[in-house]
Amino acid sequence: MPPTLASLVHHSALRLTVRAGEDRLDTPVRWAHASELADPVAYMDGGELLLITALTLDAEDPEAMRDYVRRLVGAGVAGLGFAVGVHYDAVPEALVGAATAEGLPLLEVPRRTPFIAITKAVSAALAADRYRAVTAGFAAQRELTKQALGEGPEGLLTALAAQVDGWAALYDAAGTVVAAAPDWSLRRAARLTPDVERLRERPAPASAVVSGAEDRVELHSLGTGRRARAALAVGTEAALGTAERYAVHSAIALLTLTTERSRALHAAEQRIGAAVLRMLLAGEPVHARAVAGDLYGGLLDAPYRMFIAEAAPAGGTAEPLNALVDAADAAAARAGEALLVVPEGEGRVVLLAADGGAATAAGTAHAHTVEEARGQESGGQLAVGLSAPAGPIAAASAYKQAEQALAVARRRGRTLVEHEELAAGSVLPLLDVDAVRAFADGLLRALREHDATGRGDLVASLRAWLSRHGQWDAAAADLGVHRHTLRYRMRRVEEILGRSLDDPDVRMELWLALKATVGTD
Repeated sequence: MPPTLASLVHHSALRLTVRAGEDRLDTPVRWAHASELADPVAYMDGGELLLITALTLDAEDPEAMRDYVRRLVGAGVAGLGFAVGVHYDAVPEALVGAATAEGLPLLEVPRRTPFIAITKAVSAALAADRYRAVTAGFAAQRELTKQALGEGPEGLLTALAAQVDGWAALYDAAGTVVAAAPDWSLRRAARLTPDVERLRERPAPASAVVSGAEDRVELHSLGTGRRARAALAVGTEAALGTAERYAVHSAIALLTLTTERSRALHAAEQRIGAAVLRMLLAGEPVHARAVAGDLYGGLLDAPYRMFIAEAAPAGGTAEPLNALVDAADAAAARAGEALLVVPEGEGRVVLLAADGGAATAAGTAHAHTVEEARGQESGGQLAVGLSAPAGPIAAASAYKQAEQALAVARRRGRTLVEHEELAAGSVLPLLDVDAVRAFADGLLRALREHDATGRGDLVASLRAWLSRHGQWDAAAADLGVHRHTLRYRMRRVEEILGRSLDDPDVRMELWLALKATVGTD
């Protein structure tokens, strides 16, 4: 610990005597400084032992001494050393009274003790304190390294918590607690997830302090790039000392090495992943498994799903896309699953276990992205197409399904479309809205122009007849007209359009046009 006034008083070579403030001798001393200025406050930094001979002070004036001492206390001066035998044979009572009243420790410095001796003593004590801190830091680093190599991140967190006399927690890229030590700190760490998410939004490296009634928590991002791959939380009762700070910095370095793969290794894995994906799409699963080796575990043999994700082209950023992939990656790691991620243009192709934790996390992350997008004028920031579950030899089919679902997601402005949705419900949501409406307007324009003259309700009659599958009596009853009237109207439709209603393709096109213009007639 740094030197205190008490340690200086007990220094046998200095022979200091306490004249006031005996109850505050445990105050740390950051430096010793001599000044004969009547008001040295502007040159104080706080925590100093100020040394004076009262050369320019009227030390016997009670009012002057009260003002002087108040200014020193306000500047955070740790204590006042008064040299006797220079201008005053003893410490003036006015100064003693002022120091006592303000609670400022006052030390009498004998004539034979030069100020430089006090300054050297403080400097030596500070240097010794720093040396102890550095030595303790190196010892902590050795212990943390040992635990990281032997027990992994869990052992490192346990050692770090002991070093700082508090707790420590590790978060993954999605902000989820991966490990915490001691065990009781898991709930406390989980409550900080929103703070970790805010930290991840800042360029790495980043840090933040969260102070509460329970403790003081430091948050640090982990990673060598601009995007954090993980975060470390350290909770203590008070601010970290020098030795504890060394331990935390060592833990950050070690955890970064643990969680951040080198760029060269990451690039190599991506190249392997791209090659494996190409082989799967080419119908060569055996060769793909041979190239992958154990890199993707049993992913290539089990039922899997494939999703293709890309950022929205209009004003979109890569952040939602990265967040989605990070969430799937972190969930796969927690569940012990493999994940194949391949960059494709500005997007990502991801192969993941059909019913695993990564698939669930991807869905949760997409829902979170939707909620964020609802509060932004720009709309969705992410488009994802998800295939149906596929077997090891059906990668090309899964890729095609994901592409089709992605195209619908882009066209409809949706964040996620699953391929199973494409076979359910109406075909209209799968088509381009503007193109369908243009087709409908062109096909039905002549009928609408006829109806606008008041010479019949051909559009409504056509809709009723088609909805009743050409049943004259049922359609006429829906319209409230005689069936012969309806027959006449359908002949007029054929005459105006120049097309036969007996042709199933014509009936299909007309029904599609009518469905596309519901609410506009």
